[in-house]
Amino acid sequence: MKVVALTSVVACVSAFAPAARPSATVQMQGVKENMAAAALAGVAIFSPMAASAGDAGNGATIFAGNCAACHAGGNNVIQTEKTLRKEALDSYLEGGRKESSVVYQVTNGKNAMPAFGGRLSDDEIADVAAYVIDQANGDKWDE
Repeated sequence: MKVVALTSVVACVSAFAPAARPSATVQMQGVKENMAAAALAGVAIFSPMAASAGDAGNGATIFAGNCAACHAGGNNVIQTEKTLRKEALDSYLEGGRKESSVVYQVTNGKNAMPAFGGRLSDDEIADVAAYVIDQANGDKWDE
């Protein structure tokens, strides 16, 4: 999909290039400039997608099957004060309330929480992290 979109960006940039150039050297330079602009546009457009972590919808399913036994409703049945609500994540989660911190905790475990790094794929852990942060940021645990 990224290739198709990047190709579309290149086509759009090329479509607005000047039609006539005085020489082949200048024309080739214009093509290079257009390609560079298209590449930069592609990077700008798709960098958030590449950097964005997981799929919160899929994370909900994975959470239900792997995390809910201890963390149903964003709670913590082992250490009741260390919930998955934003205030608790801000206070207790190493690195603060962000997906990368949840990924680290889920992957490596801590205290009574087991490591899921060998049980879940990196993509599944990223999806769980996206779900947890989405739930916490939107105050959705109690819905």
